[in-house]
Amino acid sequence: MYGFLIAVGVLLLLSIIWMVYRIQTLVSVVKGSDKKIATGSNKVNAILFIVFLVAIGALMFWYSIKEFHNYHLPIGSEHGVVTDRLFWITMAVTGVVFLITHVLLFIFPYKYQYKEGRKASFYPDNNKLEVIWTAVPGVVLAGLVISGWMAWSDITAPAPEKAHVIEIMGYQFAWDVRYAGKDNVLGDHDYRLITASNGHGIDFTDKNSLDDFPAPKIVIPKGEPVLFKIRARDVLHSVFAPHMRLKMDAVPGMPTRFWFVPTKTTEEMRAELDDPEFEYEIACTEICGRGHFSMKKVIEVVEPAAYQKWLTEQKSFIQMNPALAKGGEVESKELAEIK
Repeated sequence: MYGFLIAVGVLLLLSIIWMVYRIQTLVSVVKGSDKKIATGSNKVNAILFIVFLVAIGALMFWYSIKEFHNYHLPIGSEHGVVTDRLFWITMAVTGVVFLITHVLLFIFPYKYQYKEGRKASFYPDNNKLEVIWTAVPGVVLAGLVISGWMAWSDITAPAPEKAHVIEIMGYQFAWDVRYAGKDNVLGDHDYRLITASNGHGIDFTDKNSLDDFPAPKIVIPKGEPVLFKIRARDVLHSVFAPHMRLKMDAVPGMPTRFWFVPTKTTEEMRAELDDPEFEYEIACTEICGRGHFSMKKVIEVVEPAAYQKWLTEQKSFIQMNPALAKGGEVESKELAEIK
């Protein structure tokens, strides 16, 4: 192993010496020396540009097609269709420009390789060309930005009146979920009320809090609007639901939200993918500390009837721990109502 490292070091040293010599030769030519650039090696370098263009281009297209199903997940929400359409329009526009510019980038060194006696054309400016290559990208990019802004405004706008309200709170290193209960209105919360038994900091003096309930996983109905209200308890996190094409940061002290309509139940997606273990999920896409990788929350999409049945089976925070309510001072009549 030691001998191998020495050999590698010697090869690197020789390579550096050769590169220094080449640089000195080029500098001397620029200064007007009688030394000539080796046209043979220059020709080889020019051909290698074309070889690299063809080989890497073919590899890129092959890999993109082969792995398409791995990086392009099936869509599970109405908003996902809009997002994907914008994505592929952007890919088409930028992809065409990328291909044209990079093909030319590799062809030009071959076409305009050094030849003795060849002189470069002097082309200092062209006002018309500069206006075109400034105005056209400006108009195209404005169109892309405006269409993206419209899609973003849609999911962050006030949700439909009957949207199911769910709070997602991020903390190191997990997600906690709170449902709005029968009244579909989340109760107030205050970070100063956070305790070991009240991780959400729920204010149980607010009557809207009395029917709020937790859940180990997020259960939502197919075909009905769902509103995620998002917040963070400690540092910056990010709620990412890849199959729903939704992403929103969870920022301490600044509640965020998005709403969407799921279009496929978990069972339907399992059948589509032929994967009986498939699960929708929420992941954290903001590096928030050592346990960032573990921040996963399962989403289960079910039929509306199954969702309503699931709702009736849930117990509120107070039903699970009556001492939480107003520090144990809730009137018996109010407790009877929520029970």
